[in-house]
Amino acid sequence: MVQIGDIVARLSHQQDIFFHVDRIQGGLKGKDSATAILKGLNLRLLADAPISDLVLKSPVEVANYEREDHKMIYQKLHKLTNQRKIDLDDQREFFEIPGRVLQLDGDQDYLHQCIKTYKQMGIEAKGICKSEVEQPRVIRKVLQENPADILVLTGHDGLISGKKDFHSMDSYRSSKYFVESVLEARRFQHNRDALVIFAGACQSNYEAILSAGANFASSPKRMLIHAFDPVFIVERIAFTPTDQIVSVKDILTHTITGTDGVGGVETRGQMRRGYPRSPY
Repeated sequence: MVQIGDIVARLSHQQDIFFHVDRIQGGLKGKDSATAILKGLNLRLLADAPISDLVLKSPVEVANYEREDHKMIYQKLHKLTNQRKIDLDDQREFFEIPGRVLQLDGDQDYLHQCIKTYKQMGIEAKGICKSEVEQPRVIRKVLQENPADILVLTGHDGLISGKKDFHSMDSYRSSKYFVESVLEARRFQHNRDALVIFAGACQSNYEAILSAGANFASSPKRMLIHAFDPVFIVERIAFTPTDQIVSVKDILTHTITGTDGVGGVETRGQMRRGYPRSPY
């Protein structure tokens, strides 16, 4: 019996991805005739599957799955932290003000993890949980109330089963909302260096989101992206000085998904150096 909140995998996909059951529709809840709407446990993927295609995952299986994921995240964060220490060795007399981050996310759990990680890295960040559908309606007001240098718009997305036209917005679950949100944000601040935007989730319409005005987006090859891919991109932007342009190729090497899942355009860093450093 599959219920809302269960962690499951799809038999038809060799149980490769673990999902939360977000809701069940059609037929009787938990019965084979019903369809489950699924959200990736560590990937920003929204999918659906018949109940008959799902297998419940045990606490031990989930713990092992998450352990491997956390190990991968830790390795990325450790590498970034070490690189920053090297960069700081020659700049001890200066102090740094990294770019401020505002993140709107359709997933409360992912949002909490991202904001926690930003703060661990020394980045000032504000997180607001809004569904992908809500984001275009609230983004202007949220930006007015929460000044930021870097805006992250994400949640869950995915290609709709059976759709073949990668250019049509009707082929995606949430891409049109990310596009609308970016357009609204650019009406508020048109300068891509004054407000850096990352937008998108798994399999999102990469070209449309960039055309709307985002600096970085997913997904060039309509791949699945990791929940922390936006975080690793933001870290590089937030800690790159304002007089430097972030190398697009370099910034993508720090992500988990790489160039198949995320991409963008040349963007100016958002960190300001100050002098002198106070002894207090």
